[in-house]
Amino acid sequence: MASHRKSRPSGTRAAGIRTPALATAALTSMALFSQTAEAAPSDDGKPSLEEVEKKVDALYRQAESATEKYNTAKEQTGRQRKQVDTLLDDVARRTDRLNKAREELGSFAAAQYRTGADVPDTATFLLADSPQDYFDQDQLMSRLTSRQKGAVDDYVTEQSATMKKRQEASQSLESLTETQGDLKTAKTTVQTKLASARELLSQLTAAEKARLAAIEKRQQEAADRKAAELAKQQAAAADQKASSSSTSGGSSSDSGSGSGSDSAYATKAAKAIAFARAQIGKPYVWGATGPGSYDCSGLSQAAWKAAGVSLPRTTYDQVNAGTTVSLADAQPGDLVFFYDDVSHVGIYIGNGMMIHAPKPGAYVREESIYYGGESIIHSVVRPA
Repeated sequence: MASHRKSRPSGTRAAGIRTPALATAALTSMALFSQTAEAAPSDDGKPSLEEVEKKVDALYRQAESATEKYNTAKEQTGRQRKQVDTLLDDVARRTDRLNKAREELGSFAAAQYRTGADVPDTATFLLADSPQDYFDQDQLMSRLTSRQKGAVDDYVTEQSATMKKRQEASQSLESLTETQGDLKTAKTTVQTKLASARELLSQLTAAEKARLAAIEKRQQEAADRKAAELAKQQAAAADQKASSSSTSGGSSSDSGSGSGSDSAYATKAAKAIAFARAQIGKPYVWGATGPGSYDCSGLSQAAWKAAGVSLPRTTYDQVNAGTTVSLADAQPGDLVFFYDDVSHVGIYIGNGMMIHAPKPGAYVREESIYYGGESIIHSVVRPA
């Protein structure tokens, strides 16, 4: 039973989200990171700080990916449980009607026994595996009254429908059990990865933790510089667009329509961003959708809900819930997705920055969209 599984997005990136200049800057930044003194192997055979950082980041990444799988399985479990409950309720109602039809046939048998009428063996009918086969014989059917025939038809119809619904319920229960297994596996994976990351970090000395924090600070500074570069590019593009619109007079109906659409989106985006900004400082908790804590897709869903837009629960579905735009054309409110498996999302707020729930152990915050380098940016989606 694998038909209920959702296919994962492919690793293909949205066209037009990268530029040669930004790619060069990303490579330069990565080259600088790799030259840090902390990257040198230690004499005692322990992993270097850079290796520890990479392992911890990888574990957090795997935990976040497992979180989205957990969210998917949790949604499927909820839907399947409702379906099973509905089917079981239907089976119960049909079984009740089937019992009533059986009782009516039994009353005919009792009445015929009292009168000694020459009638088909109703008791044999009730014990038959296939009542329809029993009554398919013309000589028997011809000896039934119209009322008896109606009772038989009701019984056979209810028996067939009940058996069908029981089969559907059984299949749905099987599917639900499988999804619950997926849910348990994803939960275990998240917990295991987080425990491994905590174990790695606990082995660092205070001095090593300080040096690791220095590495992360330099990486953040580099990401902020790249965000500033993107902001300049977007500002230049906006100025050029405004200049072009002014030159053309901005009188075309298409231009007016686009302006109205942009204005409506900006209004909704402002509400989504205001909500997200109000959540800053709240902890990342895998599987959480607020109000006290969030995971990445839980935050983006809640923010856009505050703007009157309903988004799916997981990053896998959110990436398809809108129009893909280039990174250069990103506007405040757009959703920025990360990694080839689309397992992380942030809410773009302009100037190369976003609000997101970063990872376990961290808090909702504003951060450069280049926090992990340009290569991890998957796509940008405008949800409304």
